[in-house]
Amino acid sequence: MPENKTPGVAGSCSQRETVCIDTYRVLDSCRDKDCFEDVRVYLTPFGQELINRTQSVRTKHAQIVWATLDVDHVPFNRGFYQITIRIYVKVFCEVCCNGVPHELEGIAVVEKRVILFASEGNVSIFRSDPFEDNTCRRPNLSGNRINTNMPVAVMETVDPIILNAKIVEPRSCCCCCCSVDEIPETVTNSINGSLIGGDDERFLVVSLGFFSVVRIERPAQYLITATEYTVPDKECVSPSDDDPCKLFRSMAFPVNEFYPPSFLPQGDGDGSGCRRCN
Repeated sequence: MPENKTPGVAGSCSQRETVCIDTYRVLDSCRDKDCFEDVRVYLTPFGQELINRTQSVRTKHAQIVWATLDVDHVPFNRGFYQITIRIYVKVFCEVCCNGVPHELEGIAVVEKRVILFASEGNVSIFRSDPFEDNTCRRPNLSGNRINTNMPVAVMETVDPIILNAKIVEPRSCCCCCCSVDEIPETVTNSINGSLIGGDDERFLVVSLGFFSVVRIERPAQYLITATEYTVPDKECVSPSDDDPCKLFRSMAFPVNEFYPPSFLPQGDGDGSGCRRCN
């Protein structure tokens, strides 16, 4: 609704002043276009039985369930860090057994590494915790509770594209960066059933295409010119339940949806990679 659009900060009494903020500074970043070929998909016992009884499989879509990022120093290169990224992907497939279609799902795991520059941090950062605000608390030195001067790695990505899927015979070559026992429980809980591994049965492999942006950050303080936030002049507008057609008539016609996107051919360009199992 056009009358409900008021971008920016409303009000005319705002004053500009110089303030100090604590945020994260992006020190280095990169974009990547990765193709992981023949990645094994770990299935449930029901899915494995279907794979053993069929000759073809059709993939529907893939969804990223979780990702982990580990940051390590690069030896003999001060200020450079290696970021190891492991991505857990939920794959949705469909197979046909005896003329009856069945849907199955599994987990594929891929891993990539990038090197970025993040300078050096000479101080350790400690922050108060409002949920543990007492003088007798015990220090927690496990997991992410450790206060270090290591930089923070961030990855932005979209759900991968399934480029190919096939069923291979036992003990065939495939790309697999971890065993089924290494998959976190929070990831396996997204599947209806337990996952199984092993090389004695046929298994499903897929080729996945990823678009991602990786950056590395450190805490920093900056002086910026800011405008103090004021109470907006615009009042909240609630939808009208009495006349739904009136609301529909106020919507703009989606002209762009009726035009197919133009094809812009692109070369191999920078930022492309392909992982193949040798």
